[in-house]
Amino acid sequence: MRIGVAGVGRIGALHAQNLVAAVGAANVVITDADPERARATAAALGVASAPDVEALLAGGIDGGVDGLVVATPTDTHAALVLRAVAAGIPVFCEKPVAPDIASTRAVLAQVQAAGGLVQVGFQRRFDPGYVAAHEAVASGVLGPIHTIVGQTLDPTPPPAAYVAVSGGIFRDCLVHDLDILRWVTGQEAVEVYATGANLGDDYIRAAGDVDAVAVTLTMADCSLAMLSASRYNRAGYDVRMEVRGHRDSIAVGLEPRTPIRSMEPMTYPSEPAFPGFLERFGAAYAAEMAAFVSLVRSGGSSRCTVADALAAFVLAEACEISRRERRPVAVADIEAAGVLPGQQGRVSLEGVA
Repeated sequence: MRIGVAGVGRIGALHAQNLVAAVGAANVVITDADPERARATAAALGVASAPDVEALLAGGIDGGVDGLVVATPTDTHAALVLRAVAAGIPVFCEKPVAPDIASTRAVLAQVQAAGGLVQVGFQRRFDPGYVAAHEAVASGVLGPIHTIVGQTLDPTPPPAAYVAVSGGIFRDCLVHDLDILRWVTGQEAVEVYATGANLGDDYIRAAGDVDAVAVTLTMADCSLAMLSASRYNRAGYDVRMEVRGHRDSIAVGLEPRTPIRSMEPMTYPSEPAFPGFLERFGAAYAAEMAAFVSLVRSGGSSRCTVADALAAFVLAEACEISRRERRPVAVADIEAAGVLPGQQGRVSLEGVA
């Protein structure tokens, strides 16, 4: 078995490193638009490099690859996913699959028509804390869920050049919270209300974006979710979730490195805070690559499909419309080309105050 990695920037290089740990250096080959970066990364990891993606997919490197990891720029994702699927090659793709809802739907249709295997890079689904929360909700031990609270606080904002092409804080950052909300609860959101503020650098406002957001979502079972995000939390990277039920409540992300100070006699953090997402989710990134290797080797089902990526993208779009227009937005009004996974058309809000 051989797995190719297209794109070895920060996240692609991490995926390649995790693949080497999972399947051995002899079974990994990388390529990048920057040949020198590809050669340097390959030398550091002890793996082979290819001149381009064409060589990987066309079988020009010792018979080609059995799986492909796509970690290239966003505007190249869709084409690479579809080429791999057409060749019968399972593919892992960093989010987003495509830059907008329409093109994501088009990718989904072609993947489904071809029976392709695609895993999308929402790594929180592989984090031990979120996995445990998912299992707790599914088991019913918490009782009926009434409220979910989630947050992502970045230590510092991305550079201006990135913000300008990121798609905005909802699509770039909070989309992870939107995805994990769906996965942990097993519920779809039916309505969102979002607001935002600019409290930091002017270049974020200049890009038409905000640097702090708050979102309230009504779920299909009438439970409520409250999500927030900020580009500024210099104490450290802070990602958490609380799931509150009638019988019990649980939290994800409360640990010795959580960058929050308690006013009671408790010590947070008691260890150095997480400087960024790579450190906080290191184990999750390794686990998602191990899951992809299993998908390549044995088939099966993906924990995060293109349909899941589309559902999170639709919610992010609803959030952005809500923020700009300062009104609640029904999710069913956004997904104009068919129902979302788990929904059968518009869900009634009867019973919601």
